[in-house]
Amino acid sequence: MEKVTPFLMFQDGKAEEAMNFYTSLIEESEITSIVRYGANEAGDEGTVMQAAFSLKGQEFMCIDSNLNHGFSFTPSFSIFLTCDTEEEITTLYEELIEGGQALMPIGDYGFSERFGWVNDRFGVSWQLSLPLKNA
Repeated sequence: MEKVTPFLMFQDGKAEEAMNFYTSLIEESEITSIVRYGANEAGDEGTVMQAAFSLKGQEFMCIDSNLNHGFSFTPSFSIFLTCDTEEEITTLYEELIEGGQALMPIGDYGFSERFGWVNDRFGVSWQLSLPLKNA
């Protein structure tokens, strides 16, 4: 086995928009490759056939699905971010929740100084944590 890479399947042609949004929020992040569907191919022309991006060094792959599936993202799989400051966790939470929904509003739940869990506007689930100072 060469490596393990999280894979995100978007619908309605949202993969590139999501990658741009995520890489704009998180430092040291970038889109590393995009292959698009061309004319007369299985997907809508110009949408993402396959792409790769990294968030703080963690590589992800994604696609725009050309099929209408009976499923989408679920909060049981989420992207967990360990934040450095209260300002960072608050900013990320506010950006990610815009157009999305709170699963756990940002607060002190005892296991973290501050913690929040959201589904973003694309349906991807994010857990944001500011670790306890004495942990």
